[in-house]
Amino acid sequence: MPMYEYACPCCGRFEKRLAMGSAPHTHACPTCGGSAKRVYSPPGLAFTPASVAALRERDERSREVPDVVRRQAPPPPASRPSHLARLPRS
Repeated sequence: MPMYEYACPCCGRFEKRLAMGSAPHTHACPTCGGSAKRVYSPPGLAFTPASVAALRERDERSREVPDVVRRQAPPPPASRPSHLARLPRS
């Protein structure tokens, strides 16, 4: 069963384990009993490998401050003729 996160205006955030798709928009706070709204958060990002997290962070930074290109990319290597090109054609 997935964990759903709620935010109580008095007590702060708490998590509740509920059946998938059955989480209401509001839930009673376990501390004060007040109405807490559901908070939507990305799933499982704490378990992202460091290399993937670094790429994501770089991508997010580039939206605001893109990298400056100082030189042109080198041209692609010239393609060599295939060994099939030397065969006789009928």
